[in-house]
Amino acid sequence: MNTRTLAIILGASLAVSVAVNLFAATAAYTVLNGRDPAQPPRQERADYRGRMTPRQILADLDPATRESVREALKAASLRARPDLQQARQARRDAVTAAAAEPWDPARVAALLEASRLAEARGRKTIETEALTLLGTLAPADRAVVAQMLNARSGGGARDAGRDRSPAPR
Repeated sequence: MNTRTLAIILGASLAVSVAVNLFAATAAYTVLNGRDPAQPPRQERADYRGRMTPRQILADLDPATRESVREALKAASLRARPDLQQARQARRDAVTAAAAEPWDPARVAALLEASRLAEARGRKTIETEALTLLGTLAPADRAVVAQMLNARSGGGARDAGRDRSPAPR
């Protein structure tokens, strides 16, 4: 065997050895940590607003409880849906009216107010039914589901504590 062939064989053996060791180290890390190393820890998985999604929050519940909570929340959402759709439509109408000629600030303000009131009705429906649901849960389950009350439209945890004063120019 010449030196070049020997160097190729040794290089290939070294590459295979490194790959096997890397695989073994990753497997050991996964077994010892109890999770997929490619998946971030639960608190790091969030929606685009920087908060946990309802699915992620409910993942910690017992399967039977999770299903009953999902059904109750879905029913609450369906009852609130007409108000929330009315709020979105009023907001779209306000945007259209704001861009229209002639400019009618009173109409735009009235549409925005109608949107806020409809959204408040929808949120009240959902939150009232969520409180009723929370009253039926065991304390540990209630602590998990109560995190959903923190959901706010327009920013959630990402905007918590943010100074909302206008930026200096």
